[in-house]
Amino acid sequence: MEFVQATKGLIVTSTDLAGRVALVTGATSGIGAATAATLATRGAHVLVAGRDQARGEAVVGGIRGRGGKADFVAADLRSAQSVRQLARQAVELGGGRVDILVNNAGVYPFGPTEQTPESEFDAVYALNVKAPFYLVAELAPGMAERGGGAIVNLSTMVAEYGAPGMALYGSSKAALNLLTKAWAAEYGPRGVRVNAVEPGPTRTETTAGMGEDLAALAAQAPAGRAAAPEEIAEAIAYLASDAASFVQGAVLPVDGGRTAV
Repeated sequence: MEFVQATKGLIVTSTDLAGRVALVTGATSGIGAATAATLATRGAHVLVAGRDQARGEAVVGGIRGRGGKADFVAADLRSAQSVRQLARQAVELGGGRVDILVNNAGVYPFGPTEQTPESEFDAVYALNVKAPFYLVAELAPGMAERGGGAIVNLSTMVAEYGAPGMALYGSSKAALNLLTKAWAAEYGPRGVRVNAVEPGPTRTETTAGMGEDLAALAAQAPAGRAAAPEEIAEAIAYLASDAASFVQGAVLPVDGGRTAV
């Protein structure tokens, strides 16, 4: 394994995922795009899932330009039917298999509970909870039949503590944390490892609009800064790899130490 120092942190490159097919949802930007690039660097054939084809093709082009293997797959995760369709397309593009599933797609609206419309509640739970649930339902059995696989769910540090305005978002990710543990118990005995990552404040295209609010939130952690997407991606890649072969049902904080204080 080769360690390369980069401007945004320690980037690990290797070929430990060679021959494996990885599906990453919400992979057209931010943490998802960084994860797709990182898994491809490690040798995986990455299926870049998202709604925006132009951005998806740009991520795929970047991976291919660096010598990696990737394909774009259109993903609408608003219903169980569309999620199942994505799973079928991914298996087809993957040559009959998906070995790694990264449930990254999600939304994170903030605001007072009393001002939250039912439509927003339903949309958050549909994407943050229902979509991962049915992707696991579709793909985990196949992993188990082949004797192994890895699933990594993207949670958040605010699933661990109460924060004003984050009841809806935090509760949806707290549900995902429980699902992570339940799936580890359900599929772990059949060789499928299921874990989760809890990012802290991360600088992405979406969070850029938060400005000083993001910096203030990040300042509360021992690290004192927001993460780069690549730093979260490295934690995801670790849990997806054989280096984490004895890690099951873990919810790994990658939050600069925020939930430790």
